[in-house]
This record gives sequence, structure tokens and C-alpha cells, in this order.
Amino acid sequence: MFDGNNIKTLRKILKDNKNIAVVGLSAKWHRPSYFAAKYMQENGYRIIPVNPAYSEVLGEKCYPSLEAVKERIDIVDCFRKSEDIDALVPMAISANAKVFWMQLGVQNKLAAKKITDAGMDCVQNRCVKIEHARIFGGLNWIGVNTKIISAKRLV
Repeated sequence: MFDGNNIKTLRKILKDNKNIAVVGLSAKWHRPSYFAAKYMQENGYRIIPVNPAYSEVLGEKCYPSLEAVKERIDIVDCFRKSEDIDALVPMAISANAKVFWMQLGVQNKLAAKKITDAGMDCVQNRCVKIEHARIFGGLNWIGVNTKIISAKRLV
């Protein structure tokens, strides 16, 4: 099972998969989900927002659930609590996603096993924005290279 620590695998995941369904994406600019999705969008990724609270986020149609998405999904990026992950696993598998990505602080061993048993890659406790910036050189995206890796926006 991929543990998320192999840079070659992370590089391949981020290089080969350009459609990201962001579950729990907020339309509020100061939220980590918005900041990460905006960064990925600015770096050539297609963002598919999934949140029942919105009709549009980042100029893209927002879907109420992962099941409602009818377009191709490469990565399911989850901005949900660890205990909410189990419900998303069957939807990600049904969507034929290639990668299930759990953000910083989110880990679920049972879900990870189900995901990898289904033939998908699983990344836990990592921020897609931070990993992209670390691997492809975007740590100074907001104009200042502080040499500090964080998903939190400085206000």
C-alpha cells in the first residue's frame, strides 16, 4: 500500500491526474480548501467542487455529492473529517477515480485499505497544494517564499 511518502509516486500522481473532485470545497477564500483548490486550478488542474452548500465555486459548477458528478474524476481530494471518509469510499470507487487523497490531519486506515484493494492509490495526511508546491516548485506562489510549508493562509 502506498503510504504517501514516496516522492516519485506523488510526482507521478500529480503529473498524470489533472481532474480533481474537491469534496468539502468552500467558497470562502480564507478556508484551506479554497486556497488549495485555487492553487491547483492556477497550476493547470481541473477543479470539480463538491459541496451541497454552493452552486458554483472558483467559476466551476459545484455538485451536491460525489455521486452527482458525471465527468471524469482522477483524484478525489477530501476536505472532510477522518470519521466522514468511510461514506466517500464507495462513491470514489464508483466514480472510477484513480487516487483518493485525504488532507492534512485526515487518516482512516480502514478506508485506505478499501481504496487500495479497489486498485486506487491512497494518500493520507498530506495537502495536495503543499505536495505540488514541494515537488514542482510553487512554494512562493503567493509572492513570498518563507521556506515554511503550510496550508494556512497568512492574513
